[in-house]
Amino acid sequence: MNRTALRSDREVPSASERRAAGRLGDAHPRQEGPLDLRLVPPALAAWGTAALTVTGSPWWAGLVAMACAVGGAGLLVAGRGRAGGGVPVWRGPSAAALLLCVAAAAASAGLHGADLRRGPVPELGSRFARVEAELEVTSDPRPTRPKVRGDHAAPPSVLVEADVVRVTGPDGGAARTRTPVLVVVGGGDRGADSRRGPDKSAPVQGGSWLSVLPSTRLRVRGSLAPPMVAGDRVAAVLRVGGGERAWVVGAPSRSQRVAGALRAGLREATAGLDADARALLPGLVVGDTARVTPELHAAFEETDLLHLMAVSGANFTILLALLIGPPGTAQLVERRGLAPRIGLPLRTTAVLGGALTLGFVVVCRPEPSVLRAASCGLIALLAVATGRRRSLIPALATAVLLLVLYDPWLARSYGFLLSVLATAALLTLAPRWSAALRGRGVPARLAEALGASAAAQAVCAPVVAVLAARVSLVAVPCNLLAEFAVAPATVLGFAALAAAPLSIPVAKSLAWCAGWPAGWIADLARTGAALPGSGVDWPGGWRGGALLALGTAVLVLVGRRVLRSPWICGVCALLLVLVITRPAPLVRGVTGWPPADWRLAMCDVGQGDALVLAAGAGTGVVVDAGPDPLLVDRCLRSLGVTRVPAVVLTHFHADHVAGLAGVLRGRAVGQIETTGFEEPPEQVAFVRREAARRGVPVVRAAAGERRRAGPLDWQVLWPPPDPAPTPDGPNDASVTLLVRVAGMTLLLLGDLEPPAQRALLRTPQGARLPPVDVLKVAHHGSAYQDPELLRRAAPRVALISVGRDNPYGHPAPSTLAALRARGSAVLRTDRDGAVAVVGGGGDALRVFP
Repeated sequence: MNRTALRSDREVPSASERRAAGRLGDAHPRQEGPLDLRLVPPALAAWGTAALTVTGSPWWAGLVAMACAVGGAGLLVAGRGRAGGGVPVWRGPSAAALLLCVAAAAASAGLHGADLRRGPVPELGSRFARVEAELEVTSDPRPTRPKVRGDHAAPPSVLVEADVVRVTGPDGGAARTRTPVLVVVGGGDRGADSRRGPDKSAPVQGGSWLSVLPSTRLRVRGSLAPPMVAGDRVAAVLRVGGGERAWVVGAPSRSQRVAGALRAGLREATAGLDADARALLPGLVVGDTARVTPELHAAFEETDLLHLMAVSGANFTILLALLIGPPGTAQLVERRGLAPRIGLPLRTTAVLGGALTLGFVVVCRPEPSVLRAASCGLIALLAVATGRRRSLIPALATAVLLLVLYDPWLARSYGFLLSVLATAALLTLAPRWSAALRGRGVPARLAEALGASAAAQAVCAPVVAVLAARVSLVAVPCNLLAEFAVAPATVLGFAALAAAPLSIPVAKSLAWCAGWPAGWIADLARTGAALPGSGVDWPGGWRGGALLALGTAVLVLVGRRVLRSPWICGVCALLLVLVITRPAPLVRGVTGWPPADWRLAMCDVGQGDALVLAAGAGTGVVVDAGPDPLLVDRCLRSLGVTRVPAVVLTHFHADHVAGLAGVLRGRAVGQIETTGFEEPPEQVAFVRREAARRGVPVVRAAAGERRRAGPLDWQVLWPPPDPAPTPDGPNDASVTLLVRVAGMTLLLLGDLEPPAQRALLRTPQGARLPPVDVLKVAHHGSAYQDPELLRRAAPRVALISVGRDNPYGHPAPSTLAALRARGSAVLRTDRDGAVAVVGGGGDALRVFP
């Protein structure tokens, strides 16, 4: 009987499918058996061995390698004897293969670990010695993200991974070596020079560290120190001051010069784009994140989109999809894409794919992380392009094994773990979940995208929780929506990269087209991160990760039953949307926040200040912006504030102004009022830059001014206008406001110190200072408060904006005792969270919570 006749109607290919098969190949994926897991135990064993032995003694690693090698060889000999004829028996996981892989991993880890102990660098680092070193740069220099620490932002620096090839100690003795170090360059983008000094012994001025290419040899002076983290892959940290100069003693390799020229061309092509697209597109294409702002980086981190800023397998998958075919049609036809349509045979297609892989690795740097991305991306693409997901599990295990043997430090990398877990989820869980969704009527494309996003999130979320102590509730929808823009942004971005050396105008046109989807991804990240319920705090560490893994498994089991009922699915989806968006009427009914008649709200922004004064429906005057754009933006969203007549920045310390971008984003802002004392200068420049980007005027506030906004009336009490006494630092120049609203009086002191507090009482405005209903205590409740000002103000409610477990001892016990002794109710954000003052003056005054 004809074999085709035995197939059901569902299995008989249609005419269009037969025509497609005749043109492009077999129209149906091959039928495959059960999962082939034989290589998984050896790969996992090698992974674990490398993670344990790479930081230990090389002698111990050598002992493990020798013992396992002898044991594996013995099992091979015994197996051949049993098989007869010298043919080994392979049934199930082979103990011999496992032991040999462990031996190889231990040997490789021992050799790599020995690099950290070889030569004089570790000993010099333990003595914090000042040295002159010749370095070979092994990675792209990267700027640090400025972090707010107290009242200032940490100064920028540049991090460079390098190998010390020659070192001269403080005693003048020189030695050749090859020891990995982390170079920390203070002062940001300065110091390295591309020219050589006349005698190669004195630094020359100018240059930029960020322009230094991998494989460049530099000579630099600095101070060695022990590694920042125990078990790190560097033997020491070489700290180079901002005033130091490094000079080039060896040019980079040809391949690195080509890659550097291509990356520089992409940066030039994207220079004219919108700020978000200009920052994101180079990161999306080649992992260049030098332009990414801390605010944008935090938004991507909150939404679990951070993998888009790094070189990942997704980039490579999209590129090869152009050549081989899109994932959505891969199950029907094995060969799709450009190659068969332009008549390229299979072997030529393979060669082009290999060339594309090589070019990807060269441009994105041949580092272990890039090799990992290329390997996992190729495996993921082959899985969807051939429909043979199950047979590619051995390929993934082989890739893991080879990469761990090549670089044992990957075994301790969270990025490597997340990459492997995500790829494994795409090979195993995603097909089943997408099939289940299709069986319940979900369109095929949507089902596959949902299955892939959910599977990757399910297996990666516990690891992310270990690191971040937070679980994102918007990760799956954000990643799903981002997928529509990732492919065009990546393809057009790589096209701009390739076109830049030939024609910058063409490259700029392509970059402009790529800027639209890149901007969409950035807007998506910011919107998702700013949602009130974008994530929940979760216990950190491995216990928290294990707890989340258990919860995820229970959720998956329950979800299988929930999917059977469309009504239950709809209700669950609606509940999730409500939890994430937290509509004000619903949240007010459940939690009481925000109170319907709130007059003042103190946002919980950590160690910093951010207050909002109600000025009508959807309108509020913001006093200070806190240290974190996401936190203040989230607070304003929860209050429903969309219009801001004025932003008052009491002074320019980072814990009061660093969150300004979060206030300005998506809101109509009238003006920004600031103090006239413009210190520190870097924060002043930041405020003016953010204001200029949004076209918001910046004006100076001075004592005696009165302003109104809706029911609000406020008067500036401090600082005095010119000529003004020179303040003792930015705190004493804080804009101080006396606010009246709904019969209440509020005194907002900024970070005013006792000398300025006493001077305020001697001014005409201060002399008439009445008792107030609410006092925003100065300087986060520090011990430096003027008793006379507290006595004159006599607040009924004292509000203190302060961060949990801050290192400054805020609020001071003496300040708390002084306020309570005068009968003030004290509320503090570190214990009470966000605080709202509601009602009016007199007995109508209430505080929430």
